[in-house]
Amino acid sequence: MRIALLTLESALSAGPVLGLARALAEGAGGARLVLVGRSRPYRAAMGGMAGQMRAHWQRSGPRFLPFLVVNYGLPQMLGDLRRALGGGPLTRLARRHAIPLLPVEDVNGPDMAAALRAARPDLILSFHFDQILRAETLALAPLGGINLHPSLLPRHRGPVPTFWAMREAPPAFGVTLHRMVPRIDAGAILAQRAMVLPAGTTAASAARALHAEGARMALDLLAMLAKGQELQGIQPDDAPYCPFPSGGALREAARHGHRLTGWRDLGAALAAPAG
Repeated sequence: MRIALLTLESALSAGPVLGLARALAEGAGGARLVLVGRSRPYRAAMGGMAGQMRAHWQRSGPRFLPFLVVNYGLPQMLGDLRRALGGGPLTRLARRHAIPLLPVEDVNGPDMAAALRAARPDLILSFHFDQILRAETLALAPLGGINLHPSLLPRHRGPVPTFWAMREAPPAFGVTLHRMVPRIDAGAILAQRAMVLPAGTTAASAARALHAEGARMALDLLAMLAKGQELQGIQPDDAPYCPFPSGGALREAARHGHRLTGWRDLGAALAAPAG
């Protein structure tokens, strides 16, 4: 079974993505990686870096910026540097196995469509990817798409689910694999696992743990699909969308000791296998 992997460079997922890509490049469970698409985080359609930072400041205030810089900005900078010097771990892996790796400006645009037609994937796997695939893009893979989301869907749909999960009593951490539809985190649930994380876990460290567990779940699920097993998904109930947190939500979380990121997360970002 041929797999196209879509991702976004981040300290929250770079390690699990690399491990998953290595396993699939070697044909783990009968699934084989044939394409990697890496989203351009500061694409023009999103206002570039300046426009995105301005939007986050207006929506969430200054408390959210360290989370963005540590988990996205720093790995992106290190990844760009490594690519300029010949390539980081994922780039070298793709080169070694002759797997196309392309930057994705628009996942529904003609360049991505051409890449998918050339690679002929049976399935698209979205792993911490920040663009919504339209129905015609999903149709370019006979088995459609599967997305990994670090929450117990339908709870905590949206871009920072671990922030909302850690605010519950008790915290409601978990990871879900679900069918992709042209709506955020809304497709049929194929696999789900709750996780208990240590007290005081930051939103960033929770996301790393959940993505690591999700990568293991994804390999198991892909092996089942490669054997021709029919997966009976459960259509989730509709649930409120959890957006980027407001400044007020961040201040309230801080009063209760809930942190987005910490010094250990900075160390993890510096050690992330970006590039």
